[in-house]
Amino acid sequence: MLEQITSSLVALNKEIAVVVLAAMPVSELRGAIPLALAIGFPPVKAYILSFLGNLIPVIPLLFLLQPVANKLRHIKIFGKFFDWLFERTKRKARLVEKFEVLGLILFVAIPLPVTGAWTGCVAATLFKIRFRYAFLAIVVGVVIAGFIVLGLSLAGREILT
Repeated sequence: MLEQITSSLVALNKEIAVVVLAAMPVSELRGAIPLALAIGFPPVKAYILSFLGNLIPVIPLLFLLQPVANKLRHIKIFGKFFDWLFERTKRKARLVEKFEVLGLILFVAIPLPVTGAWTGCVAATLFKIRFRYAFLAIVVGVVIAGFIVLGLSLAGREILT
């Protein structure tokens, strides 16, 4: 499904495709940077578009995740979803629980599945990290993750050519 969405967006507008892919919870910039490089963007443009796209959901998530979860929890299916999401994040985000802001930076910076800006927002909400610290930590984490993904993508492209 993600592949179909990406293909459709690329056909419409390549820049928008990269930004939207970076803003999505599963792909984030881990998927957007390789896509941008694959469709011919220079590395700086690939990085900037992916970075900006990855930050689009951060402010709304930090402000709205807890209130929305609280409102929807009384509906059984949403209650189960939020319980699952928060428990899964707690298990994966021990680094954040232990080191708070520094842990949040590292958690977001590690470009692996179940880390990134989206899960970082969930972790910041769970561990009650104040907005300004959480936002700054997530931005720094995304910057680092972007450089890691860009470096790995460029190295992989060099090896393959």
